[in-house]
Amino acid sequence: MLQKATYSDLAGKTVFITGGGSGIGAALTEAFVLQGSKVAFVDIAEEPSRALVERLERETGRAPLFMPCDIRDVAALQAAIARAGEELGDIGVLLNNAANDQRHKPEDVTVEYWDDRMAINIRPMFFAIQAVVPQMKRLGGGSIVNFGSVSWMIPQGGMPAYTTAKSAVQGLTRGLARDYGPFRIRLNMLVPGWVMTERQLTLWVTPEGEAEIDRNQCIKDRVMPEDIADMALFLGSDASSKCTSQEFIVDGGWI
Repeated sequence: MLQKATYSDLAGKTVFITGGGSGIGAALTEAFVLQGSKVAFVDIAEEPSRALVERLERETGRAPLFMPCDIRDVAALQAAIARAGEELGDIGVLLNNAANDQRHKPEDVTVEYWDDRMAINIRPMFFAIQAVVPQMKRLGGGSIVNFGSVSWMIPQGGMPAYTTAKSAVQGLTRGLARDYGPFRIRLNMLVPGWVMTERQLTLWVTPEGEAEIDRNQCIKDRVMPEDIADMALFLGSDASSKCTSQEFIVDGGWI
């Protein structure tokens, strides 16, 4: 991974990432490890997560702390945050990245399915924030980055529970930015476009999808996980110390 910028204040800072074992999350984990941060992450996918830890330890000499976790289990998520703080020091950066964009037809959605999508795509963000705020208060501040999606802004159909949850990230971010601003805790929303992760390439980036990207993006280059990580580094660092309650869209100019 090519590191484009160095943020000296991230060295030694504890960073917690949800869904940090694959896709965009893996790029986040790697980017902060390369900055010298002490990284902890949770993920439900154990095999790729352990492979990532082993590779980063081999390549950098620094192994992130991986804790298997289904983020629908709020108690387990908050316990992982507590453990990360105890083992690595109080968390200064929280990246609420984990999500699942499974497609679904409106007529097929049941109450149980709707609740499960909320339990993955929005509920863990709030409870991760709730758990990390006391640590950030002890530090005298911190940065929380909630990951949104351009899907509800385009607008995109075919997954109403997901787009509803992702649109709610904006309200969560702006409201809590006001609540925690007095403690110098910043909350921002990072909004990826169509990112070329392995999952997207395998499931949905068809020739028709490629044509859609070319038609809609101002910059035709594909948005890669590393592009999202670059913005996350900026938002996690002191370089963005006066940025809060904002949206940062990385989509090649689709919106």
